[in-house]
Amino acid sequence: MRRLFWLALGGTMGALVVRRLSAAAHKLTPGGIAESLSAGLSQLAEAIGDFAGDVRTAMGERERELRAGVGLDGQLGAKPEDFTA
Repeated sequence: MRRLFWLALGGTMGALVVRRLSAAAHKLTPGGIAESLSAGLSQLAEAIGDFAGDVRTAMGERERELRAGVGLDGQLGAKPEDFTA
């Protein structure tokens, strides 16, 4: 019984090692390198797009703050009755 356990354990470990080595060897082939590179570039492009969106949002908020501060929003010195329709 003990020998069967160790045989099964050794077979399982051997299969896992072979699978890991095969995956590592695939990453070193030209196709594997191209896949890794394309995945990395797509993640980089997505991160840059997210950053640009955040910058645009913050830029719009800051522009509204500045316009309100210098009176370019049409409300500096305006009376509340001027805005009733």
